[in-house]
Amino acid sequence: MFKVGEIIQVNNGNFLIVEKGEKVYITKELKEDTVSFKTFEFFIDELESIAIRKNERINNKILEQVKRQRIFDKVNEFFTLFHKREIFKPGETSLSYAGKVYDENEMTTLVDASLDFWLTSGRYFKKFEKELAKYLNVKYALLTNSGSSANLLALSALTSPKLGNRRLQRGDEVITVAAGFPTTVAPIIQNGLIPVFLDVELGTYNLDIAQLEDAVSNKTKAIMIAHTMGNPFNLDEIMRVANKYNLWVIEDNCDALGAKYNDKYTGTHGHIGTSSFYPAHHITMGEGGAVYTNDPNLKMIIESFRDWGRDCWCPSGCDNTCKKRFGWQLGELPEGYDHKYTYSHLGYNLKVTDMQAAIGVEQLKKLPEFIKLRNRNYELLLEKLKPIEKFAILPKATPNSSPSWFGFIITIKDNVNIERKKIIQYLEENKIQTRMLFAGNLTKQPAFQNIEYRIVGDLKNTDKIMNDTFLVGVYPGLTEDMINYMATHIINAFQI
Repeated sequence: MFKVGEIIQVNNGNFLIVEKGEKVYITKELKEDTVSFKTFEFFIDELESIAIRKNERINNKILEQVKRQRIFDKVNEFFTLFHKREIFKPGETSLSYAGKVYDENEMTTLVDASLDFWLTSGRYFKKFEKELAKYLNVKYALLTNSGSSANLLALSALTSPKLGNRRLQRGDEVITVAAGFPTTVAPIIQNGLIPVFLDVELGTYNLDIAQLEDAVSNKTKAIMIAHTMGNPFNLDEIMRVANKYNLWVIEDNCDALGAKYNDKYTGTHGHIGTSSFYPAHHITMGEGGAVYTNDPNLKMIIESFRDWGRDCWCPSGCDNTCKKRFGWQLGELPEGYDHKYTYSHLGYNLKVTDMQAAIGVEQLKKLPEFIKLRNRNYELLLEKLKPIEKFAILPKATPNSSPSWFGFIITIKDNVNIERKKIIQYLEENKIQTRMLFAGNLTKQPAFQNIEYRIVGDLKNTDKIMNDTFLVGVYPGLTEDMINYMATHIINAFQI
């Protein structure tokens, strides 16, 4: 039996309250102040559950929750109808090297943020920063709009006058590698610094650690390198050299979120770590990135560069966090000039919207399972591709590390009379997507032709990667059947 209650008015709209047993319901908005039994029967399908006690006052906040839930239910229905993954059809389904993996939770949280219509950083922005810092066990995580921006912020922060004699200045050198992604190196150049390129090892594809100490000169002030394809570089040796010569260390962790070295997360060993949340990466929010550190001074500087270069640290929408907004005197500004419009750095605006952050909050919950699936797919490929080891170098984990694999790298050995072009053409024809190891040798790229840099030793392995290396995917959207299909065709490709 339904018990018809009163008609209530919220925001000039009329709503009918109905009870059934211990539950309380609300109908959709009524057109009139009164309702007949016949009309009530029409509304019975529109009932929406409200999580309140009987006789509790129905207010605007509760009504908003009810209406949001109704929208979420429709979003869930939409996801089920139009976003469920298609069944794998060998030879027809394209097997991407990377991609987004999500469910109805990301979609409903995105819609939840959109209903707030808070178009810049807001509650989800703050929540994501807090949850990422907690996951990585660092004090501070700052959200930005891409991994490339994260790298730019990390490097730019080290040029701040607030760092005194340790600041990086034009002409200083930063040790890095040429076999990588361009925006690991671009911030070095953009800040008037000199990249010092070292070669990498085949197999781990990380810095050749034997060259590291030889690369240090009296101009060297920092090391900035990436954990290649989710495989940590030798942090013991990197930090030993950095501590010996008082060098800053930036870990580009964009391809390695969740990886560990000596049971500690990559990105948290050095002074600053960075992440990317582009759809190809371990988690996504469309476009996004993060910078993290344990140093409160660096945190303030990074935040300043991200937020227009301002000296003020008030969150978006807040005033007077410092409790002396009009009590500062900085530079040659008049005493009491508004701190919200005082700038200590030549900064940027590199935040994301709250809607993007909302997706990230849900993705972060899935990260442990994503890593588990990535590593499972890597192990499956490693085992199944043993037959091609006489033709190719397969990837290997760095000692003392627990990778969070981004991709599976294959390098064709010398003198085996096999062309990479033919291998990848065969794989692509069979719907297996391939990629190069990013830019190959950065010094060969058009953008680097007139750039000042220094090379230590030679870049023999980097050139080898440029000519003979490719990768396939291990991302969580690939099932075991898909991995088996990939392995079979990779073996076939090497036997053509």
